[in-house]
Order: sequence, then C-alpha cells, then structure tokens
Amino acid sequence: MSTAKKEYKRVTVKSLVEMKKHGEKISMLTSYDYSMAKIVDGANVDAILVGDSASNVMAGHETTLPITLDQMIYHATSVVRAAKRALVVVDIPFGSYQSDSKEALRSAIRIMKESGAHAIKVEGGSEIKESVTRILQAGIPVMGHLGLTPQSIYKFGTYTVRAKEEEEAEKLKSDAKLLEELGCFAIVLEKIPAKLAKQVAESVSIPIIGIGAGNHVDGQVLVVHDMLGMTHEFHPRFLRRYLNLYDEMSNAISQYVDDVKSQDFPNKDESY
Repeated sequence: MSTAKKEYKRVTVKSLVEMKKHGEKISMLTSYDYSMAKIVDGANVDAILVGDSASNVMAGHETTLPITLDQMIYHATSVVRAAKRALVVVDIPFGSYQSDSKEALRSAIRIMKESGAHAIKVEGGSEIKESVTRILQAGIPVMGHLGLTPQSIYKFGTYTVRAKEEEEAEKLKSDAKLLEELGCFAIVLEKIPAKLAKQVAESVSIPIIGIGAGNHVDGQVLVVHDMLGMTHEFHPRFLRRYLNLYDEMSNAISQYVDDVKSQDFPNKDESY
C-alpha cells in the first residue's frame, strides 16, 4: 500500500477516504475557539473536531451532557473562522438527536447553516439509525462514534474500556458496518481493545479514527488541551502529552504577578 502524502489545500470528507485508501494516517485534534483553531489548522492537522468535550475543558462540567446546541454552534463558528485547511466536524450535543430524527435533522441543519462547519458527529449505532439516515438524506456528512460514547456515561457508569466482552464487541462491529452502509464518511472508535479496532478498520472502507484504540486504525484524535498538558489532572493511558503547558503558563502568570507587585512591569521601554 502506498504511503505517499498528497497535499491538500482544503481537506474534505473525500480527502479522508482517499487518505485511508492510500495508507496515509489521518490527524485530528479538538478546538473550541478561534485562537487555538488557528494554531491547530496552521500546523496542518487534517481535521478539527469541535467536540462536546468543550463542556469539560471550556466550561468545567463533569460530563459532556450539559452543553447546549447553541453553545456548540458558538464554538463551531469561532473554529470555522480560523480553519483554512482542516475539515471541521462538530458534535451534535446530547439530547439534540437521539430520540427524534426530525429534531436530529433540525439540529444538524442549524450547525451547518449557522457555523459553516463541514460535517457533524453523532454517538451510537443501530439506536440512532433513523436520525443518521435523515441527516444524510439532507446532504449533511456524518461521522459516527462507537465504543466509549461519553454522552451515555450514566448508562455505562464508568469511563473504562468498552467492548472487551464478545457480545459488545460483536455489536460494535455490526454498528460500524451499519454506519458505513448508511453513508457515514468516517467513524471514531473510543477506548476499545486495539485488536478489535484493527478488525473494524480492516472490515470497512471508511476511515476509522481512534482515541484509545491502538495504532492499527486509520487516524488518531486527541483533545488539544490534554495533549498540550493544559489539563494536568487527566491521565488516561492513551494520552501522550507533547507539552506541559499547565506548569509553563502557571509560572508565566506568577512571574507577571510578581513583576506588577514589584513595579518591574511596565518598565521604561514598555511605556509611552
């Protein structure tokens, strides 16, 4: 399989499928605001996920459940303004698509029209078949999400690895096939055994993006605040920290406070 990289001026859903076909791994990170998205996009990340994890890292909630559709659109709009190359995918938040396919379509249309995003992401398989079908029929690209689905955390009762037992693993494989057949352009697999993720990636033609799903999938996604070390108290096994920004930012702010208190800042050169 060829691993030659193709240069994309603008990454699309078609681009991700091409990357899988040609053996090029897909990079994806979250962003929730203009400034961070501009940095992430400028570093040539293939896709930006405006995740409902904004509920955790931006608003301080314990789960992703409290964030609203209006809040997701606000974050997405900020990110879209910054993204010149990356595909922007937006989570439809909890309660905006699960029980009513018509509401699901209304939610997806609002995200696409009001934010300018390129695709939406939903959690679940056969349970949300009708919602996924209706959104896709409207011409809106859909990314699926299986395995640990944070919007269902109170159902699971834990953030531990999913699909370790055969019954759940078989359902996950079946749901992945279903999402592909319905027309989803990609699927996120979160916190499942690497062996199972490999089987899923090899069984479907659409890209499989992993988070805690090993390295035999077609790409990886992380929460940008986690990989930059801004959320220092979060230590899942799958996370690699590329910086320790929590300490660096804390030290810089402490130095600023000291300089203000001691009247070292501003100095003559910093005054008019």
